[in-house]
Amino acid sequence: MSETALRPSAGAVSPSRAPLPRRRSAYARRRGRSGLAFVTPFMIIFTLFMVAPLGYAIYQSLYTTKLIGGTRFSGFANYATVLQSGDFWNGVIRVIIFGGIQIPVMLAIAFFFATIFDLGIAKWGPVFRAVYFIPFAVPIVVSSLMWGFLLDPAYGPFNRFMNVIGFHGFNWLSSNLMLPSIIIIAIWEWTGYNSVILYTALKSVPRDVVEAAILDDTPLWKIILRIKLPLVRPAIVMLVFINTIGAMQLFIEPSILNNYAPGVVTATWTPVIDIYNTSIADGEYQLGAAMAVVLAFVVIAISVASLAFRRRREFR
Repeated sequence: MSETALRPSAGAVSPSRAPLPRRRSAYARRRGRSGLAFVTPFMIIFTLFMVAPLGYAIYQSLYTTKLIGGTRFSGFANYATVLQSGDFWNGVIRVIIFGGIQIPVMLAIAFFFATIFDLGIAKWGPVFRAVYFIPFAVPIVVSSLMWGFLLDPAYGPFNRFMNVIGFHGFNWLSSNLMLPSIIIIAIWEWTGYNSVILYTALKSVPRDVVEAAILDDTPLWKIILRIKLPLVRPAIVMLVFINTIGAMQLFIEPSILNNYAPGVVTATWTPVIDIYNTSIADGEYQLGAAMAVVLAFVVIAISVASLAFRRRREFR
């Protein structure tokens, strides 16, 4: 055999010089185990209280229980009933209108107060922040009962005030004004919470950016709208998602206010009220499970569409 044949090629690696597989260091292994231990409790809780109930609801929605015949597999029959239910979709449209008005107005008010506190314009800022946060600390049932008393058609002071100024027979809890009244209540309940979140986000804005704008004689409104507002946009987007999910779950306020104006809030006034009455009052829990699954996908679709729209605007 020739010497050339025995000589290894230029690109070949001698077996004795082959690179050994790199072993993970002890620190990397400990770090991986620490990360897994850190996320495991959340994953367990998320699975038990989110994934498992949703999966069980999907499972139940595929069956139908009848007085004669018992429980049988019905496939997507319950979903067909939900998709063809005009009352259910009217409730969905109602809460979308509710969120479309309540969320922008509330976030605008919350950002206004957060900006005042951040700039130090208001004296005793910590005291006022605590005062604005108190409505969020009040249980929703208690606040709904309180507002029900204030808006009571017969004895409520708000209706009496409207009669005094010339609006005789005015009723805040009538069928035409029930939704605006609940919007006012929700704004009162959640503005303080959103204001605190936005105030915290404003505090994270770099001071050198604001100081540079002040040295350039930039007007105050431009500093707020052109500098601070874009920098806290991620916090605003997060609050939009949270409040959208909360708006789609509207239940307690209309249920309690219906005691002050019976008949105004129907059994299908909101999707959650419709699900409750279908599952509990009527005993059709499989159909209620299908309605819950459809509502969950509506919330997911709205959230994904909002996020995609935001990313598209940022890309442009």
